[in-house]
Amino acid sequence: MIGAVFRAHYLSVRDKTVCYFELSSSCLMSHSGSVVALATGRDKLYEAHIDTSQVDERRLLRKIDIRVVPWLGLLYFLNFLDRGSIGNAKLYHMETDLGITDKQYLIALTAFFFPYALLEPASNVILRSVRPSMWLSLMMFVWGIVMMCHGFLHSYGGLVTLRVLLGVAEAGLYPGIVFYISCWYKRSELGTRVAAFFTSATIAGAFSGLLAAAISNMNGVAGKPGWSWIFILEGLFTVLCAVASYWVISNFPETAGFLTKEERVFVIRRLRDDMQFSAGGEEFKARYIWQSLRDWKTYLAMGIYMGFDGPLFAFSLFTPTIINELGYTATTANLLSVPVYLWSCIVTVIVGFVGDRLGNRGYINLILFGTGLVGYIILITSRTPALSYFACFLAASAIYPTVPNSVAWVASNVEGSYKRGVTLAMAIGWGNLNGAVSSNVYRAKDAPWYRLGHGIILAYIAIGWLCSAAFMFLLRRENERRDRGERDEVIDSDNSGEETDELALKNGRFETVNDARREKGDEWSQFRYTL
Repeated sequence: MIGAVFRAHYLSVRDKTVCYFELSSSCLMSHSGSVVALATGRDKLYEAHIDTSQVDERRLLRKIDIRVVPWLGLLYFLNFLDRGSIGNAKLYHMETDLGITDKQYLIALTAFFFPYALLEPASNVILRSVRPSMWLSLMMFVWGIVMMCHGFLHSYGGLVTLRVLLGVAEAGLYPGIVFYISCWYKRSELGTRVAAFFTSATIAGAFSGLLAAAISNMNGVAGKPGWSWIFILEGLFTVLCAVASYWVISNFPETAGFLTKEERVFVIRRLRDDMQFSAGGEEFKARYIWQSLRDWKTYLAMGIYMGFDGPLFAFSLFTPTIINELGYTATTANLLSVPVYLWSCIVTVIVGFVGDRLGNRGYINLILFGTGLVGYIILITSRTPALSYFACFLAASAIYPTVPNSVAWVASNVEGSYKRGVTLAMAIGWGNLNGAVSSNVYRAKDAPWYRLGHGIILAYIAIGWLCSAAFMFLLRRENERRDRGERDEVIDSDNSGEETDELALKNGRFETVNDARREKGDEWSQFRYTL
């Protein structure tokens, strides 16, 4: 734009938004050419003097995709591989060699989840305050060392101790990655990227069986059993990747070294166009955390995550055992788990793509959870190995795609980088804490059909379905209230001495529109939730 420069103000007037302009000293252009905000001293990241008209958006997105998503996928692949390797090691006489009972084994699995879940919110706050390249790499390095130590176990006490330490070390990775990705992409782009990175979990599930079967052939090397080498080799590779991660992982968009100055500014502007007002960072304030704690969305999100995380951990830890109890040998059981995970990988990618193109993530969740209900009903009632094996495909195609779809859905409906980080961490942490329950539901005495375990997982999935339905209903109702003007705030610069509405006063009084959306985040009257 040449000539006069304007400030854009947005004023809610019942069912529409009125935009008007005020003469000002500087102006910003969005990538689409529209005026979007004033670059004030408090909004330096917009940098109005920088021309971004030459930035190719598609090319920039491909550049970000290549640099951000694949390496994060590798990190989560190793995270999921290391966490679930104990399920594979169990099939190669780990319990017998350590002299532990089935109950002690389940207690050791349970011990992992408490620090893993409880430390996640704090980890995300730290991640936003320091460089992701440093924090994520440090976590990875520590858990790699702990994994290697599993290979030198001699007692039950050592196993429990190492599982607790592994929970501490891994706690911040998954919520950290999810939060980190949400800082790069628009809401309509998030599902595909989260699905792409999360498919590494399904690949890890498939690959872990193949890898365990191969490594088990090292039984007796250096006087160690095959299960020891599973831990040692997988942990060693994780340590090596952690060292490389310090240089590979990029930091947040506003400081990313692989982008030019114009590209960094462009990324910030397009995110703010997408109602991500905190893009580029915000100053930490305790009230942002309290905003998350008092928000109903946080607690329904916890229910949704509970609905798929409980089944997810049970599925990843016990699928080889379940197949083994259906009459197959340990190696065959590990190999038969591979097609199940490959199928879930394909479905996860498809669902991520559809979710971004069509939206309606709530309806997708209902369909996926519904598929899981069918799968576990079959598992409860089946007495045929082939039918039970088929039901495992239904269960996997419901559990794994629901994770990235729900992550994208929740993240896109929470604004404010600290608030979003805490909300995601609380939801993921609560979901993971339920892994402590689901890791105990498949008892050896219930083999081979595990009806009790399948029934508990069925209840988890039902909770996920109900919470998804409630989340969608309440989001829609809140959007309707905002359309009717029931959430309008008082903007002093817009009133010009006019009498203010009492309801608007209750919704908050702010000097400017930018102040309102910066302070209120997704509670701002013009923010619209995605269904």
